[in-house]
Amino acid sequence: MISKNALLFSTIIFSTPGLAAETLEQAFTEALNQNQRIVAAKANSQAAEQQLFAAKGQRLPQLNVRSGYTQLSETPTAQTQVNGQTAQFPTGLSSSANAQAIVSMPVFTSGRISHSIDAAKASALASRHDETTTALTIKLQVANAFIAILRAEKALQVAQSHVTTLKAHANDVNNFYQQGMVARNDLLAAQVELSNADQVVLQQENQLNIAQAQFNQLLNRDLATKVSLTEQFPELITGNLAELNQQAFSQRPEIITLAEQIQALEAQAASEKANLWPQVNVNGGYQYQQNRYQAYEGMWMANATINWKIYDGSTAHRSDALTQQAVALSSQRSDLTSAISLQVRQAWLETQETQKRVEVAKLAIGQADENLKVSTERYQQGLAVHSEVLDAEDLRIKSYDNFNNARYDAVTANLNLRRALGIL
Repeated sequence: MISKNALLFSTIIFSTPGLAAETLEQAFTEALNQNQRIVAAKANSQAAEQQLFAAKGQRLPQLNVRSGYTQLSETPTAQTQVNGQTAQFPTGLSSSANAQAIVSMPVFTSGRISHSIDAAKASALASRHDETTTALTIKLQVANAFIAILRAEKALQVAQSHVTTLKAHANDVNNFYQQGMVARNDLLAAQVELSNADQVVLQQENQLNIAQAQFNQLLNRDLATKVSLTEQFPELITGNLAELNQQAFSQRPEIITLAEQIQALEAQAASEKANLWPQVNVNGGYQYQQNRYQAYEGMWMANATINWKIYDGSTAHRSDALTQQAVALSSQRSDLTSAISLQVRQAWLETQETQKRVEVAKLAIGQADENLKVSTERYQQGLAVHSEVLDAEDLRIKSYDNFNNARYDAVTANLNLRRALGIL
C-alpha cells in the first residue's frame, strides 16, 4: 500500500502538465502587456521623446502673428512753427488697427541649443533603459509568483500524500486494536496524526489560493482566475564570476541609465552656461499700421539682433548646481557597480548551493520511501511500535519537502542570477 502511494506521488512530482498550461515566458509576455507600471514607464519614455523633439525644435524658425486695435484719447498731432505762427497737423489716427507677421530664427546661440538637444537625447535614452529596468523588475516578480504557485502545489501534493499514508496506517492500527493486539492509545494517536495532517492540507490549499491571487494581480487579471502552470525555465547560467561581473556591468540597464542621466545633466549645465554668451537671431516679416497720413501703411522688414547677457547673478549658479547633481549621480553609479557585483556573487553562490542540494535531496527521497516501507512492514508483522511508522512518515514528508524546496530554490537562484546580469 505504502509503496504504491510513493510511486504515485513520485509520478506526480515529475509529471509534465498538459499543453494548455501556462509557461513562464507566456506569463512574462502578458505581464509586460498588462502591468500598469510598464504602461507608466512607456509613457515616461514617450514624454522624453517629446522633450527631444521640443529641444530640436529650437533650431527651427518661429512664426509669430499679432494684431490689435488701439483707441487713443486724443488724435496724435505734431506741432511746428510756420512763418512765426504755431501750426498743428495730425500724424495718426485716434483709433487704428495694426498687424504683423514676423519670422524669427536663431543663427548662433553659443552652443545653448546644441547642448540642450544633447541633454534631451541622453534623457530619452535614460528613460528607455529605465523602462527596461522596470520590465526586468516586473518579470522577476512574476517569476517569483510563478514559482510560489508551483511550490504551493507541490506542498499540497505532499500534504495530501501524507493524509493518504496516515489513513492507511490508521486502518492498520484499527485492525490491530479490533483484534486486541494494541492499546486504544495507539489508535487515538494515529487518529490525531491524521487530523493534524488534514489541517495541513487545508492550510496548503489556502496558501495555493493566495499564491494564485498574487500571480493574477501581477498580470492584471481577476484575482479568482484559475491558474495552470507548466515547468519550463531558462537554462542554467554558466561561467566564472569575473566573466559574469563583466557581463552584468555591460548589460545592466541601471548602470546605463545613470550614465545617460549624468550626460544629460552635464549637457544641461553647458546649455545653461551658454546663456551668458552672445545669442544671434535674424528676424523678418511684414508689418501693418493703419494710418492714412503715412505714405506706406504696410512694410516688409528684416533685422538681426545680438543679445549678450554680460552679467547674471543666477545663471552660473544654476549651471554649477546641475554639474554637482552630475557628480552625485557619478558617485551613485560607483556604488551601484559594487552592489551589482555583490548581487552577481550572491546569486552565483546560491546556484552552486541549490544544485548540490537537489542531488542530495533526490537521494534522500528514495531512502525515505524505503525506510517507510520497511517500518510499515515491521509494524504489520508486530515487530515495531506504531510510532516508528509515524517517525518514518515524518522523515518521508520532510524529504519530499526538502527536494521540492531545493528544486525551486535552484530555479529561483538561476532567475536571480539572470536578473543580476540584466538578461531575465
